[in-house]
Parts: sequence; C-alpha cells; structure tokens
Amino acid sequence: MPTIEGTPAIAGAGPDSVPPSPHAGPLVTQIDFYTHVADRFETAGKLCGKAFAQKLRVLVLTPDEATSARMDRLLWSQPAIGFVPHVRGRDPLAAVTPIVVDHDPAGIDHDGVLVNLLPETPELFSRFKRVIEIVGPDELAEGRARYRFYRDRGYDIRLHDLGQTTGG
Repeated sequence: MPTIEGTPAIAGAGPDSVPPSPHAGPLVTQIDFYTHVADRFETAGKLCGKAFAQKLRVLVLTPDEATSARMDRLLWSQPAIGFVPHVRGRDPLAAVTPIVVDHDPAGIDHDGVLVNLLPETPELFSRFKRVIEIVGPDELAEGRARYRFYRDRGYDIRLHDLGQTTGG
C-alpha cells in the first residue's frame, strides 16, 4: 500500500483514506472558571452533584486535611434530598466511587474532572479532561494568577460569572 510523504500505510485503509495527523494527540484539558462565587464549598458541592448526574468521575482537590473534612461533610448533606456518593482518597472504594475528596492526590488515578480548591494550579491538572476552578471573593489574586497560568499556556477557558445570575 502506498504511503503519503513518509506516513506509514494504515492496514485496511483504502487509497482515498486520510492518514492520521502527526499532530493528533490526547484531548486538551478544558478549563472552567466559576467566578464571583459566594461560597466555594457550596458551589463545589453543586458541581459534584451535576458531574455525578452525568456519570463523570471527580477529584475534589483540597489544600489540607481540614478542608477535605469540611468538603466531605458538605457532600453528606448536599443536596438535602439526594445523595452524592463520595469517599476520601485512601478509602478502599476510591477506585470505584464517582467522587473522591482529598488533599493528597497520590494513588488517585482517574482523569475525569478535577475540582481545584487549592490556591494555586496543581501540577497534575493536565491529566484531567476538565478542570474546574472556583474563585470566591477572598481569593481574587490567586484566581487571577491561575487564570493567567492557563491562558498563557493556550488553554481554552470558559468563564461562568455566578455574580451575574439571578433568582434561586
């Protein structure tokens, strides 16, 4: 079978088939910024519920044990009439539970959605299909720094200004 400009032939491909792009690679991480958020934890909880409804895997990455415990408690009570299945990172069921909450991502190997509650951009962000950044009024400078980090590296960023929403 002939090749096109040094591209190896693809088994089973016809003469009019287009060879794979040499630049084709994994999908680029989608970045979503939720800004003007009154309560970062409540917003993270709601987003976890939406992700669970869409059958997505989520890692909620927190800065420390106390914040992990706070997020864990919130997910047990929100939503009031529903349930968002979640565990901490060291739980034996972490590999099969849709939502994992922890401050130490070691050993958590899924690549679905990362909800970042750290003040900085986590090193492991690019392995995820989607990163959610939640910016509250008490961390505008950190949020802007994370935004610039992603923007300067060419990531597509979607902005969700929750201060613009009305109603409940």
